[in-house]
Amino acid sequence: MAHRILLADCDAMFCAVARREDPEGAGRAAVLVVGGHRQSRGVVCSASYEARAFGIRSGMPIARAAQLCPHATFVPVPRQACSAASREVRQVLEDWAPVVEPASIDEFYLGMDGTEALYRHEPLGRTAARIRDDVMTRAGLPVSIGGGTNRLVAKLAVRRAKPGPGREARGVHVVPEGEEAEFVAGFDLAALPGVGPRLTADLHRKGLVRVTDALACERWTLEEWLGVRTGRWLYDRIRGRAGSVVQGRQERKSVSHERTFAEDIEADAVLEVELLRLTGQVCRDLRRAGLTARTVTVKLRDFDFSTRGASRTLPAPVSSDRAVLPVARELLDRLRRQRRRPVRLLGVALSQLGAGDGPTQFTLFGGPPAVESATDRTVAATMDRIRQRFGPEAIRSGRLVPPPGGADEGARPDGAS
Repeated sequence: MAHRILLADCDAMFCAVARREDPEGAGRAAVLVVGGHRQSRGVVCSASYEARAFGIRSGMPIARAAQLCPHATFVPVPRQACSAASREVRQVLEDWAPVVEPASIDEFYLGMDGTEALYRHEPLGRTAARIRDDVMTRAGLPVSIGGGTNRLVAKLAVRRAKPGPGREARGVHVVPEGEEAEFVAGFDLAALPGVGPRLTADLHRKGLVRVTDALACERWTLEEWLGVRTGRWLYDRIRGRAGSVVQGRQERKSVSHERTFAEDIEADAVLEVELLRLTGQVCRDLRRAGLTARTVTVKLRDFDFSTRGASRTLPAPVSSDRAVLPVARELLDRLRRQRRRPVRLLGVALSQLGAGDGPTQFTLFGGPPAVESATDRTVAATMDRIRQRFGPEAIRSGRLVPPPGGADEGARPDGAS
């Protein structure tokens, strides 16, 4: 039997959440860009469909978006609200599908195999429409849903379902079994998931732009041009054949925080203060999720947009700021020694995650102290409880306390307490 797969994709979710959170500001703006204020140095996270008509796209620098549309409204990303909205949408979807697999914060694959009798053998498109209505009613967010017999077809189908300039918003588009190849043939090769800019350029050099262009090629021809693996993969892809399995809950692979600075930072002391702030945030998120980590990674993006990273794996899992911060400092120092340039972005990530209730690893025979002691974890947990009761600023490092007069705390190199 053919698989029954849906992909629910929230329509400009970051914009919808920003409008919901600020109805008098973002809520009144038709041309809305989410990612930062007009003068910020970040990138566009999401843009309303009205803003996209001006050429504004996700990943574009805010400064470029402001040039394309000077009258647009620019707002920061409401991160916590977006995470909460994503959870709300997922909860609704889990009431409809036995298997829900998040593809991102605003995309969810639904495995609908075995639900035919449950929904009285109605067409899959009808079920998708009812799911869409339920998400709007309960979560207050518009979604578009694509469907088919595999993930590739569902991904392309949701693009046909979504609103956009010059086309009617259908809301739902399901490709019937047996029509996959005909459906995929209507796209450009660059539109296929997995066909990136480099492969697109290689295909263009061979005169292949549309899927129909590639369909005229034998498999051995594609393998000779692109390599055996890529050629075989593309040969199946353009015929609507792809992986079909929708998996359930996936283990979280990493926890991270990063910050793009308003001005490039050159002073190591200022970067260390920012590192302290980010380490505290990422460790709190780790403990809140009940996890520990073994690998610490620090990322730098220099003024010229070159991005570098350094990682270190610890001998035992940790979760406290005291255990993570010295490692993060060492990694930052290594990156700065390799290339000392003004820094545009700094990030800290923790990976190789595990359950947070495991025993602390102690050393034997009076050797070096453990990476993290039971006292470290107890102190961290106590600080978390204080913040939960009295607010996130109730207790923090003295180096993060702003000086009298309200100077920007991220620009203080002296570490006053």
